[in-house]
Amino acid sequence: MTNPTGRRVTANISLTLDGHYSGPGGPGDMGAIVSYATTDVARAHLARIHEKATTAVLGRLNAEGFLGFWPTIAADENADPRDRAYAKWLVDAEKVVFSTTLTEAPWDRARVVNAPVADVIAGLKANGEGDILVNSSASVIKALLADDLIDRLYLMICPEITGGGQRLFVDGLPASKWALAYQEAGELGEMALVYDRVLSCSQ
Repeated sequence: MTNPTGRRVTANISLTLDGHYSGPGGPGDMGAIVSYATTDVARAHLARIHEKATTAVLGRLNAEGFLGFWPTIAADENADPRDRAYAKWLVDAEKVVFSTTLTEAPWDRARVVNAPVADVIAGLKANGEGDILVNSSASVIKALLADDLIDRLYLMICPEITGGGQRLFVDGLPASKWALAYQEAGELGEMALVYDRVLSCSQ
């Protein structure tokens, strides 16, 4: 199927070596991830993910959690310029928040949707321009992987094994092939990876 607007669906998430985006302590167990969030490689990766994006897609937890952090960074003249650039982009960008419980958007320039992920993303791809970035929201990324609807994956691999927690890639996903578009390793062993979906002949 052709995409008349040329909009890509991209997704950004950090994972441990054993494939978890949170530890065994639950969704808030992020110790193996946040330890690497302020390295030069991580900050360069942060700049990369929003470079061509005009829409941010978030789940409720991230939308509410980000609201308590990133707007303060956008206003902080002493913040790292890369963090501040991302924060300003997120504040100003169109934001789509998936939620079954919110009745009002937690951010300005945001709207809440309670609909199948694939349908909402199809609507976004049909209008506007620029990449659609699913921003660290695993539930949304999982739904898009299940429907084979992601064009680019931005991954930060953190060199720790948690031994438990929530996984992004689970059994039962449709088979797919990806091409490495960028890679960079940091001094702590963290690695930034960018993968583009390779379309099969049938697509």
